Amino acid sequence: MRKIGFGFLVVILIWVIWANFSFKSELPPVSAEISTVSQISCDTCENGDSLNLNRNIVGIQPYMLETDYLGESQFLAKMDAYFKAAHENGFLRVNTIVLLPEYLGTWLVIADEKESVANAGNLTWAMAQLVLNHPFEFFKFYRKSKHESDRITAGLFRMNAEQMAQIYQNTFSSLASTYKVYISAGSILLPGPSVENGKIAVELMEPIYNTSFIFDLQGKILNQEIKKAFPIDSEHPFVKASPVVQIPKFELPFANIGVLVCADSWYPESYQAIQGVEAVLVNSYCAIDGAMDVVWGGYNGAPPPSDVDLNDIGNITEKQAWEKYALPGRIGSSGAKIGANVFLRGELWELGTDGQPFFIKEGKLLEIEKAEKGGIWNMDY
Repeated sequence: MRKIGFGFLVVILIWVIWANFSFKSELPPVSAEISTVSQISCDTCENGDSLNLNRNIVGIQPYMLETDYLGESQFLAKMDAYFKAAHENGFLRVNTIVLLPEYLGTWLVIADEKESVANAGNLTWAMAQLVLNHPFEFFKFYRKSKHESDRITAGLFRMNAEQMAQIYQNTFSSLASTYKVYISAGSILLPGPSVENGKIAVELMEPIYNTSFIFDLQGKILNQEIKKAFPIDSEHPFVKASPVVQIPKFELPFANIGVLVCADSWYPESYQAIQGVEAVLVNSYCAIDGAMDVVWGGYNGAPPPSDVDLNDIGNITEKQAWEKYALPGRIGSSGAKIGANVFLRGELWELGTDGQPFFIKEGKLLEIEKAEKGGIWNMDY
């Protein structure tokens, strides 16, 4: 028994040393990974690209690496590299809104963790290290995550939600005020998110939502969050659907806009909720490398709307389905003629990413210069 007890103590000692080792190690330098900076033209639009146009949408497709999420300074430096490039190219102006992609803030769940979490070969091992690094705190939230079928993922996001929200807010508030632009800041997974007294608030025991926020040119957060109404199958185990009627509209000084979180752009009800806006912005994340070129497998997460041609399933590509059934094909039902949709790209464990932006002007889908990695596109309107 003494040998067993001694062995157990040795294991505990090794675990304690491992769990606390290298938290303060120097992080690798941030690499911007920008491969395209492009001004979008509209040769087929009725009004052409008039010099009198004084509003613009800047779509940013950041190419994110796992190490970009290891701390607030890392995340801010990566985002600032894109905003600085957009500024240097004259894209950030008085009436600018910058659009960022879905899940951009989600991987802040690993903020202030060891670099080994970022360098894990797969997401399962990365998440396992989060548990091992903080076992007591994790199990407190695991036990309370009773409404989700994936209690491990839910517990991890609840455990780190307050820090995630703070880094997300600090980063985009700083960028908005520095560059004097509005920012549709992409999405982040948070439990019970709301805006209270100018801050993102979370309720740790409330359901987790895929949520986006908008920051004004003074760095203040607008007082209405945007929650995803149609989570996809991979999100259902830990993300709750928000009522589609709660998708808000925003009256900015230069435009009335609606913001949809990824799959919401595939459903007519979403466009009815934002009826009457001038512009529709969509943030997206499409997992799996090369996903846009595979055969479309149909709707994911909820039944298809009645206007969907079921014969398209298995007969068109994923990209063609996006063009037909998401923003490019549905924007007109909102009354808007201006739209943009950007995707998260990068090297995020084994998840893979795909997608290139969609820009719509006067109801027409525009040609864009594709980005191999990160990209910045400007559309005047």
